[in-house]
Amino acid sequence: MNFLKKIFKFPAEDAKEEVAKKQQVILSLDDSFVHHFLKKGGKFLYCTKKKEITSHLQNIIEENNWKELVCIDKNISKHLKNTDVAIKEDLNHTAPFLTSCEHLIADNGDILLSSNQLKSKKIAVLSDHFIVYATTSQLVKNTGQGLTGIKTNFKKNIPTNISSVKNFTINKSEENFLNYGNSNSKNLYLLLFENL
Repeated sequence: MNFLKKIFKFPAEDAKEEVAKKQQVILSLDDSFVHHFLKKGGKFLYCTKKKEITSHLQNIIEENNWKELVCIDKNISKHLKNTDVAIKEDLNHTAPFLTSCEHLIADNGDILLSSNQLKSKKIAVLSDHFIVYATTSQLVKNTGQGLTGIKTNFKKNIPTNISSVKNFTINKSEENFLNYGNSNSKNLYLLLFENL
């Protein structure tokens, strides 16, 4: 068919194709986030029931043959009650890190964290393996909305150490001079729970 188009030059069809290619595609927040997140190499698991969170966690642990995890959030660690994995609460430990987050950034697929999750640690010094638990209500359009959300949620005690995981392939560095020497690339699993 392309051969015939080249020979006979169908101008009306070519114009329609050009207009279609120039149209901007507008995705919903969740679709936009998932698109960017997967493009960066993240592993995405969607949950609609609490028991799916536990099931996915068990599968991740078994798949990677992990014997221990670092988790400082008691609400998340309760999903590990029936597993054979040891829970460590020391962020200096090198085991994979199970955590919540502040927000999921739709326009670039980043995961925004703060001292609520990281304490005073930099992301780069933590384990190369992250499992992040988040809810659909944590989706925001951009980093500015994420920072506004943190300020709104913690009016009297705004967390510090606000940072984001931007790459989900280990040792991949971003072409941004502001991040020079500080790689936030992680092998990252995201458990996204539908709460809206």
